Amino acid sequence: MSEAEHEAAVTEPVIIDNPAESRFELYVGGERAGLVLYELAGHQEGQQGGEQVSILHTEIADRFQGMGLASKLVRGVLDQARARGLAVLPYCPYTKSWIAKHPDYADLVPPDRRAQFGL
Repeated sequence: MSEAEHEAAVTEPVIIDNPAESRFELYVGGERAGLVLYELAGHQEGQQGGEQVSILHTEIADRFQGMGLASKLVRGVLDQARARGLAVLPYCPYTKSWIAKHPDYADLVPPDRRAQFGL
């Protein structure tokens, strides 16, 4: 077992929102293991709903690859979006494919935008 795998096994990943940097950060053992970049937008004329978050990019540090952390990070981000009542626009290819594999999260994408993302 590598050092990174050992840390992940003994330390539960923590996801925090860092709005100053427009990103969610994933920490394992106190070290930033990954992030999701986003843009937050309020209600705009001609659009349904209120605030929405555009998910732009998901990244896991090399030494934490292959440990399932990207999935945990995206699930955590989407759970926080749901808790905050945010609509989700998954521009990030990983996030879009994750939602396609977990259809119970597709409701976060506004119905009139789902076809745009293949959902």
